[in-house]
Amino acid sequence: MKRFLQYLSLIKFSHTIFAMPFALVGFFVGLMFEQQNEIALSGWEKATDYFIGQWMVFLHILLCMIFARSAAMAFNRYLDRTFDAKNPRTSIREIPRGIISPASALQFTIINSILFMGSAWMINAICFLLSPIALIVILGYSYTKRFTALCHLILGLGLSLAPVGAFIAVTEQANLPIILLSAAVIGWVSGFDIIYALQDDAFDVSQGLYSIPGYMGRKNALQLSRLLHFITALLLIGFGYYNGMHWIYYTGLFIYISLLIYQQGIVKENDLSRVNIAFMTANGIASIIFSAFSITDLIYFG
Repeated sequence: MKRFLQYLSLIKFSHTIFAMPFALVGFFVGLMFEQQNEIALSGWEKATDYFIGQWMVFLHILLCMIFARSAAMAFNRYLDRTFDAKNPRTSIREIPRGIISPASALQFTIINSILFMGSAWMINAICFLLSPIALIVILGYSYTKRFTALCHLILGLGLSLAPVGAFIAVTEQANLPIILLSAAVIGWVSGFDIIYALQDDAFDVSQGLYSIPGYMGRKNALQLSRLLHFITALLLIGFGYYNGMHWIYYTGLFIYISLLIYQQGIVKENDLSRVNIAFMTANGIASIIFSAFSITDLIYFG
């Protein structure tokens, strides 16, 4: 049990709260899309069988999320172990402290990557064929800080695969609303990752690593973060419009945007004492609220 908890700590399992709610939204958007195009023309018994089958798909989506994120985080910790050991903020992580060996972290990455592809194969052929591309993105992110300050956008791209992947798992296709939702995730994640990276701007520069705060300075980095979150809000308005959402969705969106404004307001270039509140608490609550209101809207008006 102790070893299990150590691996959960290694991959920061609690951070799953960021992408998982958006995957749920993607899943339910896919369900409603399929319902409108197929179930309305079928009998009750066939409709019931359809939804039961899709809940099995949902279970495999959850497994894909868990395995993909576990692989990505373990690989990030493995690849960054030297830098983590030098950085006072990250030197307490499992690999620098010797709690988990680099070889074990790499093995954990490989096992979870295989399990991710296996779970994708259980969904449908398209998901399986796309799974190596998803792995390239989410594992490749760990290299990007070595050569580009746009690493925050690559992280956002990795998490944006959650809603569109869940939608494809149900429908075997993509459409404009789900692309807008995934694009919004890129802006949201990139924006809050820039805030989080403020803590390491001096260290990144000293080690030759790239980040927006290290490249642009804290003031400009915060302005870019705010711009990305503004774009996120516009994209989510567009998602609601093109997906035919109603007042429940927009109520949740209002709360979500308010939390984005809140996190931007509590972090200052000369005061990073509340970065963790902005990063974990505000974003965790925001994603859950957005998901809950979105799914409620889809079910109530679906």
